[in-house]
Amino acid sequence: MLLLHCPLLLLLLPLSSRPQKLPTRDEELFQMQIRDKAFFHDSSVIPDGAEISSYLFRDTPKRYFFVVEEDNTPLAVTVTPCDAPLEWKLSVQELPEETSGEGSGEPEPLEQQKQQITNEEGTELFSYKGNDVEYFVSSSSPSGLYQLDLLSTEKDTHFKVYATTTPESDQPYPELPYDPRIDVTSLGRTTVTLAWKPTPTASLLKQPIQYCIVINKEHNFKSLCAVEAKLSSDDAFMMAPKPGLDFSPFDFAHFGFPSDSNSGKERGFLKSSSKFGRQTSPKPRVDLHKVCIGNKNIFTVSDLKPDTQYYFDMFAVNTNTNMSTAYVGTFARTKEEAKQKTVELKDGKVTDVFIKRKGAKFLRFAPVSSHQKVTFSVHSCLDAVQIQVRRDGKLLLSQNVEGVRQFQLRGKAKAKYLIRLKGNKKGASMLKVLATTRPNKQSFPSLPEDTRIKAFDKLRTCSSVTVAWLGTQERNKFCIYKREVDDNYNEEQKKREQNQCLGPDTRKKSEKVLCKYFHSQNIQKAVTTETIRGLQPGKSYLLDVYVIGHGGHSVKYQSKLVKTRKFC
Repeated sequence: MLLLHCPLLLLLLPLSSRPQKLPTRDEELFQMQIRDKAFFHDSSVIPDGAEISSYLFRDTPKRYFFVVEEDNTPLAVTVTPCDAPLEWKLSVQELPEETSGEGSGEPEPLEQQKQQITNEEGTELFSYKGNDVEYFVSSSSPSGLYQLDLLSTEKDTHFKVYATTTPESDQPYPELPYDPRIDVTSLGRTTVTLAWKPTPTASLLKQPIQYCIVINKEHNFKSLCAVEAKLSSDDAFMMAPKPGLDFSPFDFAHFGFPSDSNSGKERGFLKSSSKFGRQTSPKPRVDLHKVCIGNKNIFTVSDLKPDTQYYFDMFAVNTNTNMSTAYVGTFARTKEEAKQKTVELKDGKVTDVFIKRKGAKFLRFAPVSSHQKVTFSVHSCLDAVQIQVRRDGKLLLSQNVEGVRQFQLRGKAKAKYLIRLKGNKKGASMLKVLATTRPNKQSFPSLPEDTRIKAFDKLRTCSSVTVAWLGTQERNKFCIYKREVDDNYNEEQKKREQNQCLGPDTRKKSEKVLCKYFHSQNIQKAVTTETIRGLQPGKSYLLDVYVIGHGGHSVKYQSKLVKTRKFC
């Protein structure tokens, strides 16, 4: 793949009436171009096999070009948003065969050549909107001029782009293990011990890998780029040039971007150049910490605050390419101080609860006003947990909870409720708990007793499957998603992904099938069917149904593994 910014591309187009072929990638020339800042001076080029970092001003689109010279060329493009969602699309158009004027051998004016290439929009190959690290991969791409258009509608932001015509041999991003989760193996008042399975990139491909842990109290991160954006100086964009100002995109140190020149070293943020008038040092946020620990796969985070919820993310970094891949993040709440044994619940507010294996958690609810009834809603994200509710010391409820359950108890003036949640023997538990004295304040959707998805074997075809699931008498929104999986995908792997608290916002846009509203006053008829079309013959798919309540909280039904017929 030859990758050229627009002016240079036009200069390389044939300058005579004789048909000329665009040169293929020359490795020595490519390395020289990477070192030469002037070659990428207007930041509209994507080099083959190298990750670039750039920025977007809000509502100001940016376009990149690259050329695939031969048909049936493998192609992979990866776009990594950093601190804001992006809208991007990839399109291709045919290259002009002749660029000479009237066969005279004289070159056309530069602007005329530029219009010839860029006036057409081309054929759209892929589009995406969101803040996930998203990929376009094709084993056989047509020749042509490829355009990558990006837009940020929320705020000024920066991002990374990687493109290659040799994805099989490059493999710059570390591969995730079969179980990409981070396990919390030990929990204390000020410490949390994490463990994870190593990436196969280190053992199979003999690539140098180091792991970087990120700890914060707000949310999980989807990329190391997003972490670096959070760690960077708040006023970094204050020094960024205005759109149209001529500058070198390789000089990212001027406005807080990481330098890619120190490949193999830990990424950092450089001080600003004096030519912008003042020096600016990075200002890490006190509630966000990043530490790289080499190639070990167990680590104890210390100096945490008691009774505080933390979010943990793990990134495998290839120190040769300085590119990274994110594990599935987790969260945990450190133990309370000895004098603080309960967590206070606020009326109408959902609280996240983490319980270690065989552990227990105490919650307290003290309504500030008199009330006739109190409602407790519990959403167990993984396995079943036991719940006990006492009012002023009297046991009112003791049950096992799996999925979403709602309990309504009679109220009492100035009553105080103590909730005891006990985890199971299989592993750690994650829950969402809501307590309220207002019956209309329900964040959790109602669920049928049976949350399985049924597939009709006789209705399977080579390109579609038909499934059904139960609803309730309450009108809710249902969204169904599909994901292609390997033929060796089994129940054990499916169980590892059964976190019911992960909503549709964690899924790729391409996996969405449809959303619809459904209910039935007759509970016996509260069943709906759907045919998922456009599937590939002989392929396995994992289907998920999400029900979304009026408060916006979603619950996932049990995943269903289906397979299309191979021959029809």
